[in-house]
Amino acid sequence: MKGSEIHFAVAGFGHIGKRHAEMIRLNPQARLVAVCDVVPANEVNGLPEGVLYYTNYNQMLAECKSVEVVNICVPNGLHAQYALEAFDAGKHVVCEKPMALTKADAERMVFKSLEVSRHFFCVMQNRFSAPSQWLKHLVSNQKLGDIYLVQINCFWNRDARYYTGKTWHGTAQLDGGTLFTQFSHFIDTIYWLFGDITNVKANTASFSHKELTEFEDTGVVSFNFMNGGMGVLSYSTSVVRKNFESSITIIGSKGTVKVAGQYMTDVVYCDLEDGEMPDVAQFGATDAFDFVPAGSANHYKVIQNVIDKVNEKGVISTNALEGMKVVDMIERIYQSI
Repeated sequence: MKGSEIHFAVAGFGHIGKRHAEMIRLNPQARLVAVCDVVPANEVNGLPEGVLYYTNYNQMLAECKSVEVVNICVPNGLHAQYALEAFDAGKHVVCEKPMALTKADAERMVFKSLEVSRHFFCVMQNRFSAPSQWLKHLVSNQKLGDIYLVQINCFWNRDARYYTGKTWHGTAQLDGGTLFTQFSHFIDTIYWLFGDITNVKANTASFSHKELTEFEDTGVVSFNFMNGGMGVLSYSTSVVRKNFESSITIIGSKGTVKVAGQYMTDVVYCDLEDGEMPDVAQFGATDAFDFVPAGSANHYKVIQNVIDKVNEKGVISTNALEGMKVVDMIERIYQSI
């Protein structure tokens, strides 16, 4: 029924799972019915009052009949399994990034969602930020003209504190690699703004994580856009002490722009034909979202998008085919090494 309250369950109650749960709880159009995690019930922190708790995922799917949407927030390598089981149970699925660790798994997930006629949402909340919406406006409306060069820099800190203890981070099987866990949002940005890539060449190394992870911590990737122009992605998780920056520079035939900051939040350079710095904030404003919870990192907009779509209003902000394309691009980057 249109406009009805949507019932959710969250699988995986770690840092991101808790954020999903809170965004659901704060939305007046949603109800958080259940949470599932491997942690014993007596060790769980932050569970909202009145929410059912399970340590068996299939039991939750079987018993929580009213749940319409399952949010998958488990380790990366389990996304495909959990999504397929949720689809089999007749649920819509919201899957945290990355959608899967292989294109083959992503294809299985897409096929199953179509087979059972359930919606499939991929979480790429950075698309909702004001600078990202502004960049999309510029590219879609040819404000930059022909794209010549795109430079993306992602320089973060992930040290021993992140990879030690009871964690799945750093393993090839459950984590998958730096581009999957840390920087898939930026691969999504590349695809969302400029389309698919070809002629991929990558050079990677592990400098400060040899004893911590089963994959690289630093890389430089060059490529051509199928729609014209070329790009370079430079990334590292070896920055000491704290995150340094995430930035994108776009050079086109009609202008040059750069968005930077720790999480690509600030327009630091803008040379367009009209000669004025933009009012970027207007691109992040929308009447569809009437609350902005602190620390939500735009996940509240993801949840609202799910509610709207299940209530037959609007379109999916990041659909399964787009999520699969991000996995495909990352897989091709790693294969090029």
